[in-house]
Amino acid sequence: MAKKRTDKNGSGANLGFEEKLWAAADKLRGHMDVAEYKHVVLGLVFLKYISDAFQELHDRLAADQDSDPEDRDEYLAENVFWVPKVARWAKLQASAKQPTVGKLIDDAMAAIEKDNPSLKGVLPKDYGRASLDKQRLGELIDLIGTIGLGDAESRSKDVLGRVYEYFLGKFANAEGKGGGEFYTPQSVVQLLVEMVEPYGPSGKGGRIYDPCCGSGGMFVSSEKFVLAHGGRVGDLSIYGQESNNTTWRLCKMNLAIRGIDGNIGPHNADTFHNDLHKDLKADFILANPPFNISDWGGDRLREDARWKYGVPPVGNANFGWVQHMVHHLAPGGIAGFVLANGSMSSNQSGEGEIRRQLVEQDLVDCMIALPGQLFYTTQIPVCLWFLARNKANGRRQSAGSFRDRRGETLFIDARKLGALVDRTHRELSADEIGRIAKTYHAWRGEKEAGKYADIAGFCKSASREEIESHGHVLTPGRYVGAEETIDDDDMPFEERMEQLTAKLKGQFAESAKLEKAILKNLASLGYTGMESS
Repeated sequence: MAKKRTDKNGSGANLGFEEKLWAAADKLRGHMDVAEYKHVVLGLVFLKYISDAFQELHDRLAADQDSDPEDRDEYLAENVFWVPKVARWAKLQASAKQPTVGKLIDDAMAAIEKDNPSLKGVLPKDYGRASLDKQRLGELIDLIGTIGLGDAESRSKDVLGRVYEYFLGKFANAEGKGGGEFYTPQSVVQLLVEMVEPYGPSGKGGRIYDPCCGSGGMFVSSEKFVLAHGGRVGDLSIYGQESNNTTWRLCKMNLAIRGIDGNIGPHNADTFHNDLHKDLKADFILANPPFNISDWGGDRLREDARWKYGVPPVGNANFGWVQHMVHHLAPGGIAGFVLANGSMSSNQSGEGEIRRQLVEQDLVDCMIALPGQLFYTTQIPVCLWFLARNKANGRRQSAGSFRDRRGETLFIDARKLGALVDRTHRELSADEIGRIAKTYHAWRGEKEAGKYADIAGFCKSASREEIESHGHVLTPGRYVGAEETIDDDDMPFEERMEQLTAKLKGQFAESAKLEKAILKNLASLGYTGMESS
């Protein structure tokens, strides 16, 4: 049985009321499809949060004789969403047992969008449909109403963010393959952020971009990183794009409840065919593009300016994503993203030539092989790519420059890391994430990370010539070698030989046993021409 993780690395293992809330909410789902139920629950969580935040400020203004609690400008000044009377939680919860509660919520959502232009077209408004059990809906409202998601103390502890994030993960798990459209596992997101370190010109922010942003997990974790290093929400300038409309709405809500002002476009749009940030040059790019997508419309983009290193194949968008991100990197920018393992070695349809060009142009800074079972969409292992525009010294204003690492690439083999949190899913621990990131930072020359050294079986700094000798294949296992085993080297020959002989005898005995069983089965089927020796 898999051992349940109890650490608190934010990867879904920090369980408490979030787990209890999920268990209770899931019981109320009934026969509703999980993809549909996701919007019902997350919409109500969002509504509860903004209503509570509004009510907190409303009470404060009401206690001040010089303030008007119904003045919208007061809320605008405090960056709090204005919630009209028909949408306030107390009113909705009072009607939770009424058969008209679905329509009341739809009206509330519409009223909030009308008074808050930034939420236009974002909130779900189909609670009144006949197929939605109103008794269960009322029970769900009562359940969510038990937690003070929007009060000052809860918001300071990011309670709502934790609930939203936890629910996203649980819904992604329940949806399986479909869940990957909106959710990247937290341990993978955290590793990307820790590796890239989104410090900007002031040491606190910069321009960050995700061309396939899903529900916004890369942005949320990057903001947390900045806050943990002395910055503020708003230090990062956020740019993103998402092609799926419902996922785009999830992202807008996810950012809104955290007070993050991000430019993810006025609507959903296909990044390849309708780039909403054509002139953007980002300091940091973090992304988890869909794996090996074949129907990306590549046949209509044969002459695109983004394909500087070769035209990506029509049947696979992997190197379309890679070159799109390189195209949007600032002169000192760095990109970290997830790709299928095939991207490291495939030579089909010109992919090998594109990879060769990326190596020859000295863009590949680091490659990481990850273990399998990290994703909800697939059990196969994936890899992380890190590309840097300028390896001469990179850009780290908060702690000096990186060392000159031109002509070098770091390879990390992390396939043996991680632990199962259930029968099918694995997570990287905080310590493992720290170990990988520290290795990269030490290799880049960050003084606080210590001195870098190759470790057999784990990491290797390879020259461009060495990569060329491997046919520009970027699989870390080719470079890091085998892990050293001290026990075998130190064991006397006679003792080692005795162990091997005993093992061989056991294998012979097992083979004889299997042979007898096979012959017996054959005999029972009427095959008598074979005899056991």
